[in-house]
Amino acid sequence: MTEETKPTETNDSEEQNDLQQQIVDMGSSTVKTKDGTIHTLTIVGTIEGHQEERSGAKTTKYEHVLPLLTAVEESDETDGLLILLNTMGGDIEAGLAIAEMISGMRKPTVSLVLGGGHSIGVPLAVAAKESFIVPSGAMTIHPVRLNGLVIGVSQTFHYFERIQDRICDFVTRNSRISRKDFEHLMLNTGEMAADVGSVIYGKEAVELGLIDHLGGLSDALECLHRRMRAANGRPDSRSAKPNDVPGE
Repeated sequence: MTEETKPTETNDSEEQNDLQQQIVDMGSSTVKTKDGTIHTLTIVGTIEGHQEERSGAKTTKYEHVLPLLTAVEESDETDGLLILLNTMGGDIEAGLAIAEMISGMRKPTVSLVLGGGHSIGVPLAVAAKESFIVPSGAMTIHPVRLNGLVIGVSQTFHYFERIQDRICDFVTRNSRISRKDFEHLMLNTGEMAADVGSVIYGKEAVELGLIDHLGGLSDALECLHRRMRAANGRPDSRSAKPNDVPGE
């Protein structure tokens, strides 16, 4: 008498466990929708570069994010990327590397600034094809700062200027703000008591042309769905773009 075989269980629980582990390890998740599959990437805390941050600090590691973005771009199963930002900034080289990766993607990309997109978080916010910021969101724009030994010679200050040029070029290339306005915000001496620069908030960021739209998660997702439908050659049932200011 042969032993009765038990029906195999579905892989739903395994997929759910994998998703949960992905969120824990990478701060990202993948969700299937009627318009395609959306990968959500969170950029939070400090952007960590070649040096590890102090123990206990929240960080986004660029060596994790770069291959993840490559996988999203090359995957036939991923149709769009949503970037959620709440970062205080961090390593300039690492932040610009991530921003350039996002800017160079063919897949539909949408960013949403939540608590803050400060410092090198500004290029990260504008790198997506469309950007959003919540009304309470904040963005700090300031000159380049370096930690550690700084040699007080003219070459050092020239190096600072070249780094700032790279940041200005990227931001103005990927947003609607003029270079003159961005540099004015960066070098403003009347905004912060103990620093040089500016802090701008949701509506102001949109009015300056730094961010495309004022809105929340549903607005960013609606925009991403619209772009995914267009990329897949599907008709859009709602041709209107999301409002810059909700309710207007």
